[in-house]
Amino acid sequence: MTPTEIDETTADPFCGFNLGSTIFRSVPDKTQQPRKYIFQSPVVRLASDFKYENVYQDGYDILDPEWETDAIGNPTDNKLSSRSIIIFRYYDEASRMLGVGETPPIDVFARKLGELILRIQELVCKNEKNGITKDAFRCYLVAHSMGGLVCRALLQNPRNDPKKAARLVDKLFTYATPHNGIEIAGMNVPNWLTKDDMNNFNRVRMAEYLGLTALPNKPAGDRVDWLPEASFPAERVFCMVGTNRMDYEVGLGLSRTFAGHGSDGLVKIDNATLCGLKANGQPGQPCAKAFAYRSHSGYYGIVNSEEAYQNLTRFLFGDVRIDLWVDVTDIRLPEGVQKEQDAGKKVNALYQFEVLASPRGKLWYLTRRTAEEDSVACLSHKDWLEAPKKNGLQYVSTVFLANRSKVNKKRNTLAYQMTLGVRVPDYEIDRKLWINEHYEGGYLFRNAVVLEMTPPNVPGDKWKITYAWQGTTINLTAEEIDTKNIKGGNKVEVNIPLPSDGTTRPGIEGKLRFVVSSWNPDAVMED
Repeated sequence: MTPTEIDETTADPFCGFNLGSTIFRSVPDKTQQPRKYIFQSPVVRLASDFKYENVYQDGYDILDPEWETDAIGNPTDNKLSSRSIIIFRYYDEASRMLGVGETPPIDVFARKLGELILRIQELVCKNEKNGITKDAFRCYLVAHSMGGLVCRALLQNPRNDPKKAARLVDKLFTYATPHNGIEIAGMNVPNWLTKDDMNNFNRVRMAEYLGLTALPNKPAGDRVDWLPEASFPAERVFCMVGTNRMDYEVGLGLSRTFAGHGSDGLVKIDNATLCGLKANGQPGQPCAKAFAYRSHSGYYGIVNSEEAYQNLTRFLFGDVRIDLWVDVTDIRLPEGVQKEQDAGKKVNALYQFEVLASPRGKLWYLTRRTAEEDSVACLSHKDWLEAPKKNGLQYVSTVFLANRSKVNKKRNTLAYQMTLGVRVPDYEIDRKLWINEHYEGGYLFRNAVVLEMTPPNVPGDKWKITYAWQGTTINLTAEEIDTKNIKGGNKVEVNIPLPSDGTTRPGIEGKLRFVVSSWNPDAVMED
């Protein structure tokens, strides 16, 4: 941030999380008139939907000594509710108004975040109404942009956590965080670019404050979007990714120009997610992720979006988790292209996997990945030929749902629809475009499936799961799936074959693999 931006942030009590929006961009076309959609902000919605409270009292926050004294200086018995929203105002000391005007290193921010968590633990556990012991205390971290890197610097680098505050964090949710740094015109921000602390997004510098340089085993390459499993479980992290660069107006549009396609106007889509890292240096479980057609910030920003808020609350308070994979078992080329490949010519293509997922009865997507928005999962034909079993399994998204049967006994199932499309923009033969019989915008596969689930009522029961491919109508007879129980019934794997006649060229064969698991078993999301 520039000094002016830092001052503006510190002048805001909630550092931007209280800013809402009344407009919504439903399609990737800036010439189309936006429609009215009122989103009051994450702070207001958490207060109205889940009874959360802010902690400012008489103009002070919990880190001010005056917070614990009354108007004449007598000590008070101030305590925190277990449902409190606390803003980590780490830029205050960098402000020219509240601080010294010099920005400390991000390592300092991380250590002070740990101190704040311990302070919150003290005040929450001091409140006997909460009934929470210090050992049982846990908190959630919700962060936008660089705030997510501050959180990671605490969670995965022991040097930044001398008082062991990271053990008190239950989940981490990030909006548009550059987990693998920021790129300008296709190049990572250089380490020497210290103006406005831009080198915080250089991968060499990031590896230092994230504790990755100290790991005995680290994957080859310079990527830093790794979360060591020994530090924090990958399944407890959610990455919300923006895909709309055109509505990011910072720098009169220069930011989105240099960030380029496949970004939110500042952060590349490929750099906004995380993956677990095993002790042996091999990739572990991908962190949960979802995509929204939103820019990095502003009126069309990802924080000011219903989509991100719904993912946030379901991740924090929902109770069913669905990890979705597409398992490709065969890809059939057009006849002309197949003949050229059989003749020994090099054939390549890029298969793009589009995914749209929405829960029953809602007017927004929990995740939205389309070719026009540069957010698709991709598989090259070259990689498919080299290792089909490895590369054919594509992780595409994670969806969290709320079990309404806890509050609505008449509707004891959970359901959502997922549309899957597989596109091929073009084929290449010996690096030359193949245009014979090619139709722009065509799909190898496109269909929607409705998945309906009844979680186990008592231990030992099995999940009941049915599905139906929509095709041309949604009134198809649902087929019940014989689920494969994992971990004593708390998790099941569901495999649904893609509808196919097995002969059409071009075409694709495979199945959808849903891993459905219980999540937050003691939570009730009353929506």
